[in-house]
Amino acid sequence: MSVDSSYYVYALKDPRNSPALPFYIGKGTGTRSHDHLVKPDSTRKGIRIQEILASGANVLVSRLVDSLTEQQAIKLEAELIAAFATVDTGGLLTNSVLPSGLGRKERSSVVLPSGAKEKAQIGLALLKEAVLELAKANPKGISNSDAASLLGLRSDYGGGSKDYLSYSVIGLLMREGKLERDKSSRKHIARVA
Repeated sequence: MSVDSSYYVYALKDPRNSPALPFYIGKGTGTRSHDHLVKPDSTRKGIRIQEILASGANVLVSRLVDSLTEQQAIKLEAELIAAFATVDTGGLLTNSVLPSGLGRKERSSVVLPSGAKEKAQIGLALLKEAVLELAKANPKGISNSDAASLLGLRSDYGGGSKDYLSYSVIGLLMREGKLERDKSSRKHIARVA
């Protein structure tokens, strides 16, 4: 069995600075690194791309590391985002790794290691993608228990919170309008965008 090593990690750089500084770090396969430039969205990253293009310059796309497995790419992406930090944490990157309304409270009694929040939010984004893909593949809907057991998210904790992680992810996707609950079956259905 061959290992898929078609992933790479890339940076989008602003050429209006010298040296050109990264404003976005991502991972992907194929044309992913250039897809952002085709139709910039309304995120901070998309707005920066539009500003660069409007100034007459072109966004620099740099492939940082090629021939990675998906897990290697995820790890490197998280480490680079942690190293450069996001605009939300006083850094350079427009990556939006914090879901709206979360992670804003500071607790002076808890030490937050540099980059830990970014890594957690990248992991959360991947969990949300996996749950949404599962829901899209099952048009009749999925239960929380389906997500917990089929995606390996069930805890072996002895209490009654074995499926809490998947329930939280489903709740975030519902708040974002990507899943809706079918009241008759109590299952969660992917909303068609």
